[in-house]
Amino acid sequence: MSKTLYLASANPGKLRELAALAAAYQVTLAPVPRYGELPPAREEAASFALNALKKALHYSRFTDGFVVADDSGLLVEALAGAPGTRSARYAHTGRMAGPNATDEDNNRKLLKELESVPEEERTARYVCVLVLARSGQVLGVFSDYCEGLITRAPRGSGGFGYDPLFFFPPLNRTMAELSIEEKNRYSHRGKAFRKLLDYLQQTKVVS
Repeated sequence: MSKTLYLASANPGKLRELAALAAAYQVTLAPVPRYGELPPAREEAASFALNALKKALHYSRFTDGFVVADDSGLLVEALAGAPGTRSARYAHTGRMAGPNATDEDNNRKLLKELESVPEEERTARYVCVLVLARSGQVLGVFSDYCEGLITRAPRGSGGFGYDPLFFFPPLNRTMAELSIEEKNRYSHRGKAFRKLLDYLQQTKVVS
């Protein structure tokens, strides 16, 4: 079988980081063929798992290969779990219409919402759910998380999304201050993707 996995995402940051991790397993990660030309999957479920499941099933019907879809985001305790499944469009006023908000827009809104929250209450969790599918059939579901704190100002130039604001206490740095190798080791997405790659290696689904 092919040693290529197709990622159902147009996010260059996700592709760059996960491709580096896949390479260590001798697996190539590429975008779903013609991803931008395909009808989009609607991500309007209330859970990361359901959104990832919808995307994986949807895009796996457009290729014969193995498709990986993720839904991930930030949960802030002081905001009752927001932005949650709306992490990518947190600053966008419409629920589904129009383009997603930019990372900078989302970060500004998050800082504004947490402006009066003291340091000890700025706890947050990154969550990721990955679904592996082929030809409209689910082959596996993998998830993980990462605990941290929200800073009062962006730090670092790496990563994407909320990484400049997500402080990771074990390394005393934000996710945007980590190398790709460090982020893949400790992040929610990196840990979930390693579970998926370990599964493929053990079951020889992709060999």
